[in-house]
Amino acid sequence: MTGPSPLLLGELSTTRLAALLAASPRSAALVPVGSTEPHGPHLPLATDQIISQAAAERAAARLAGEGVLALVAPGVPYGVTDFAAGFAGAASVPGPVLTAFLRAVVDAWLRQGFAHVCLVNNHLEPAQDAAVRAAVDGLGARASVACPLTRRWARTLTPEFKSGACHAGQYETSLVLAASPALVDVAGASALPDVGISLSEGIRAGKHGFRDMGIDAAYTGAPRAASAEEGEASLGLLADMIVAEVSEALARA
Repeated sequence: MTGPSPLLLGELSTTRLAALLAASPRSAALVPVGSTEPHGPHLPLATDQIISQAAAERAAARLAGEGVLALVAPGVPYGVTDFAAGFAGAASVPGPVLTAFLRAVVDAWLRQGFAHVCLVNNHLEPAQDAAVRAAVDGLGARASVACPLTRRWARTLTPEFKSGACHAGQYETSLVLAASPALVDVAGASALPDVGISLSEGIRAGKHGFRDMGIDAAYTGAPRAASAEEGEASLGLLADMIVAEVSEALARA
């Protein structure tokens, strides 16, 4: 049997956590945030949460090497999933409710003694991004959001991601192949035709959901082109994003 992971906050005892915080003035709680929503016929409903968790764990290990106590807190696997309405498994939470809950989580970890809390979000629906960012309003360097929607980070990711045709496509399928390969229907993904519908273009055109955009199987992009190797590379880039957001915030504190 293996013991608790030194990176996973929820696996630590109260005495172990207290000792770590007392010995670590540079500390950060990383809170994975995702959604429960359809990701095509080949990926799990928890895809966004799986990605946030995997990226946060990699970032925590890197931050430890930089002298930061970075612990991955229990995550928040629900979000604003209105774009997926009409598909089985789209469990949407209103934006203001999500903001209030996330703010309470951030405040709780700050009261516990963490110098910084970072919300790691990989569910990219615009209302979700707004709700997550609102949760850290007014906290300055004490809290941040790590999300690849910003131009700074989006430009570092894959061509499919930058095209906007990336919901459960090559980009996300690759990430889940790297993080939780047993949860990917590889045979199913390899049989799916490419769908070149850009979510970002649809949103700019005023579309309000997958079906409104013509996405009738809850995916867009090229799932059959996915690979675990690409997923590992993308997870590394997402970890870079988290490390930078946390390190820069701690430097400002």
